[in-house]
Amino acid sequence: MSSIQPPSAASLRGAVDLSSLVNRPDPAAPGSAPAPGGEVPVPGLILTGTDDTFSAFLELSNSVPVVIMLGAASSEASSQLGPILEDIVEAKAGRFVLVTVDAESNPQLAQAFQAETLPTVAAVVGGRPVGLFAGVHPADQVAEVIDQVLEMAVQQGITGTAKVDGADSASGEPAEPVEAPLPPHHTEAFDAISRGDYPAAIAEYQIAIAQDPRDQLAVAGLAQASLLFRLQGKTQAEIRNEAGANPDNLEAQMLVADLDLSGGHVQDAFDRLLDLFPKLDQPGKDAVRARLLEHFEVVGTDDPRVPKTRSRLTALLY
Repeated sequence: MSSIQPPSAASLRGAVDLSSLVNRPDPAAPGSAPAPGGEVPVPGLILTGTDDTFSAFLELSNSVPVVIMLGAASSEASSQLGPILEDIVEAKAGRFVLVTVDAESNPQLAQAFQAETLPTVAAVVGGRPVGLFAGVHPADQVAEVIDQVLEMAVQQGITGTAKVDGADSASGEPAEPVEAPLPPHHTEAFDAISRGDYPAAIAEYQIAIAQDPRDQLAVAGLAQASLLFRLQGKTQAEIRNEAGANPDNLEAQMLVADLDLSGGHVQDAFDRLLDLFPKLDQPGKDAVRARLLEHFEVVGTDDPRVPKTRSRLTALLY
């Protein structure tokens, strides 16, 4: 491989327990479920899922693969990943349905899919849920993972095609959620990320921050784009081998932490940087502290692991 790949269908987190959702009385289903291979009427290719309506999507997955994105309006990464998935579902013309879930207002789904980092993406094929990846990734890598999900579905005989019938979604909301437009520099940054031009994204976020230092979405976006830029063009093996061969190379060690974070191993990334900290001179400590603060922005400062790690870092500083 020539670049970092998000976890694929062959290396998923594993099945998750949705029994508490499956056993509920079904609400109005988003579409009927004919025999595999037929057309499945749905209100839209992009639907909204909730704790109360999700059992209907499990049923739908018996005919059409269902991809779920658990995100939040406050998550810049969710705002970046959402349009990437929306473009893919439109391009696939009904080969799968995308269900977006607000993790903050649907805690049971967030727990069921182990959404420790937002966004978290999973799939349901034939009623069986599997985890895919967490965080934001370049469009080509996301498309590759979706292709693997579709291949998995074909292997299981799930070959239906979703056909939009124009009705409202199962939640009663518009089939394609309408989001507030991003500020201009955020929009430019997102477009740059979508095409893999991370330096351009970084520049746009820096302009946004210069114009408004309180723009926390730009601060988080800058951290995410910077992380993706550091990982661009490198394989997991290259990063880990370089760090193993050069244990005293601080940049190599911090890059492994970046890799861990990008793969959803948040605590591993935090612990790796904290373990490095006491062994370093002052410039090295400053670099690790800056990287940790950047990682906090990537995962979200409201993540419960952030305050604990911040406290450990403070103890090491003093």
